Amino acid sequence: MSNPSLLILPGDGIGPEVMAEVRKVIDWFGAKRDMAFDVSEDLVGGCAYDAHGTPLTDETMAKAQEVDAVLLGAVGGPKYDTLDFSVKPERGLLRLRKEMDLYANLRPAQCFDALADFSSLKKDVVAGLDIMIIRELTSGVYFGEPRGVFKEGNERVGINTQRYTESEIARVARSAFELARKRDNKVCSMEKANVMESGVLWRDVVQEIHDAEYPDVELSHMYADAGAMQLTRWPKQFDVIVTDNLFGDLLSDLAAMLTGSLGMLPSASLGAPMANGRPKALYEPVHGSAPDIAGTGKANPIACILSFAMALRYSFDKGDEATRLEEAVNAVLADGLRTADLLGEDGVQPVSTAEMGDAVVAKLDASL
Repeated sequence: MSNPSLLILPGDGIGPEVMAEVRKVIDWFGAKRDMAFDVSEDLVGGCAYDAHGTPLTDETMAKAQEVDAVLLGAVGGPKYDTLDFSVKPERGLLRLRKEMDLYANLRPAQCFDALADFSSLKKDVVAGLDIMIIRELTSGVYFGEPRGVFKEGNERVGINTQRYTESEIARVARSAFELARKRDNKVCSMEKANVMESGVLWRDVVQEIHDAEYPDVELSHMYADAGAMQLTRWPKQFDVIVTDNLFGDLLSDLAAMLTGSLGMLPSASLGAPMANGRPKALYEPVHGSAPDIAGTGKANPIACILSFAMALRYSFDKGDEATRLEEAVNAVLADGLRTADLLGEDGVQPVSTAEMGDAVVAKLDASL
């Protein structure tokens, strides 16, 4: 039986640095847990444009369609700001999501005990926080037509179209209900049904899927703006939140900062099952390419490492090993090791990107 396959796309900025630490973790699982992966590596984003004149080649896209999972670092940087919109680094990531049909974006917001003081909210509000936001990723206002900047009379008009079909809403709703069954069995669906017809359809379809297929799961509905307020008031009231592309983009970034640092948060983008039963999948840290600290050793690799933990859980059916890796990260933080984004408290030990990766591997050793 062949090893599971993994395509690594480090990307731009700090992407290659944090991905180097993930490679250490992958190598550890191969050496110590008899979990070898067939790993290949390629370009995406600005580095792909520099090499090939496009943020994602057809050849790399074909590889992504064939492997069991894709692990991506980050894309973009100011040197590419003047490029035509069609070849900006971010278009490579959007093409991956669209052509792989990765319609469910899983964004956990988990507050490690050692980092509860880093949140802008009171410690008792965020300590122990563990919620999951599922964002619809391949439709909605980011993809709807018509779109563009047009001339009307004497002025320009910018147009984007919010568009959803029943089937697009139904499949991401099912993802949310299935995940909730493995957690605390609660789903809150967020939209703007009070002012948007697409929101009315969203609410109706989510309710229909619930009533017909998942009546055992507790379902509530909330307007997205009220949801943002409630996330900052008492986020632990939620378990799984499911929402559309635009609101999911906003709400997941808000939830990310409840935990103290974007450098801590992973994500998974999942699609329909392949022939082997595994979902098409792309895993990436939530943080950006951070070009201002690229090459300085200050980047936090934990979000990228935790993204690999999500791959272990959702693509490779290795939930126990995913937990082992997450507990290793927690143990490192409990020891007081901090990268530059997490400094500011007494009694911590500043470490570099590579030192943080080494510390996680050491804790994995200690877990045996």
